[in-house]
Amino acid sequence: MTKIRKIATLGEKVLLKKAKPVKNIRDADVQKLIDEMIATSEHNNGVGIAAPQVFESKRIIVVHSYPSPRYPYAPKFGPEAMINPKITKKSKEKEKGWEGCLSVPGYRGLVPRYKKITVEYTDRDGKTKIMKAEDFVARIIQHEIDHLEGRVCFLYWLEDIKNLMTEENWKKMLAEKK
Repeated sequence: MTKIRKIATLGEKVLLKKAKPVKNIRDADVQKLIDEMIATSEHNNGVGIAAPQVFESKRIIVVHSYPSPRYPYAPKFGPEAMINPKITKKSKEKEKGWEGCLSVPGYRGLVPRYKKITVEYTDRDGKTKIMKAEDFVARIIQHEIDHLEGRVCFLYWLEDIKNLMTEENWKKMLAEKK
């Protein structure tokens, strides 16, 4: 069984550091870390996770979107490990959306993100990939790359404290919109 990792939360220094590039992608420890990141994200109903969130200062993110209790309307995508990801293009258009974060449990923030992006990365097999993403998947990638830059995800982009709410109130708001 794959190990479920402890998640770093607000106040952990690893979340504030710029993560280091991964050089040896095929290294057994890197591959094991990717598997543990996927398992940890799934175990916590996440749609993505960055290595700093599991106390590893490495430039690795996993994007794994699917409907779950935390994200009931998430589209299916992944899991896809992105090593040393870099956003190479961004649309001019931004869109506000509600984000949660495994490192900021119990809260959601309404933040603007680029609607469409192009990301270049290396996959876990060592292949260079270029991917165009939009909407929710683009939001996940931007959120996770923020973690690699030492930015605590959605809190960094929050425009107004009024755009922050508890997870419980966010769920009530969703139910009222039905």
